[in-house]
Amino acid sequence: MRLTDSGSFAASVPDGMRVYAVGDIHGRLDLLEIMLDLVDADQHERGIRPALIVFLGDYVDRGPSSKEVVDAFIGELGEALSPVFIKGNHEALLMSFLYDATPDNFWLKNGGDAALLSYGLDPDLVRFATRGTPTGLQEASARFREALPASHLSFYCNLKPSFRIGGYFFVHGGVRPGVPLDQQREEDLLWIRDPFLTSDEDFGAVVVHGHTPAREPQLLPNRIGVDTYAFKSNRLTAVGLEGTERWILSTAS
Repeated sequence: MRLTDSGSFAASVPDGMRVYAVGDIHGRLDLLEIMLDLVDADQHERGIRPALIVFLGDYVDRGPSSKEVVDAFIGELGEALSPVFIKGNHEALLMSFLYDATPDNFWLKNGGDAALLSYGLDPDLVRFATRGTPTGLQEASARFREALPASHLSFYCNLKPSFRIGGYFFVHGGVRPGVPLDQQREEDLLWIRDPFLTSDEDFGAVVVHGHTPAREPQLLPNRIGVDTYAFKSNRLTAVGLEGTERWILSTAS
């Protein structure tokens, strides 16, 4: 496990606030639990104060514990932490499968099969559905609707497309350059890569995002990327923000 100081920057959060933003979890409950311990230790080291912990989406799919991750979110997350849950493109895909499980729905081939298994669906049914036949998809969708707890459906339905505090704008995918932050389309907030990733534009706030994985967190003048392939690298990353300071927490040594 690692905690890295990253220095002081121009953007800031309001006085008296501390914010943690956690990258894509993708069904890795084990890494989420480690990260929460890291945040708790960081809170004690810096002096406990009320803090926001912003989860940047893609809680489900690929890893083995999608359901258990959401169970953890619905429960208590830790001392003096107020959670903000951002919607990721994988949560959007999950919701689309509930009501539109057609052959052109590509959720299962993007890790959704692991999510269905975590909700207790029969492995043979999941394998059959992954072939993309209408019968298999519709049966899996129906069984998923039956297996999905009401509290989980409410969680998925109430995810935020974005969140702003001080000089930071939190989102899953990114923003479209040239469009004011309050006029961004949800499709871009969830899915965009280029031209966002290659832009050196001042977006009006520093954009903190996941979605596009990299080996190391990316701390650039106009954006901070904290998706570090957690589901296969074992490295779940978060950025801490207080005043004009930034620091990185990571589950990998």
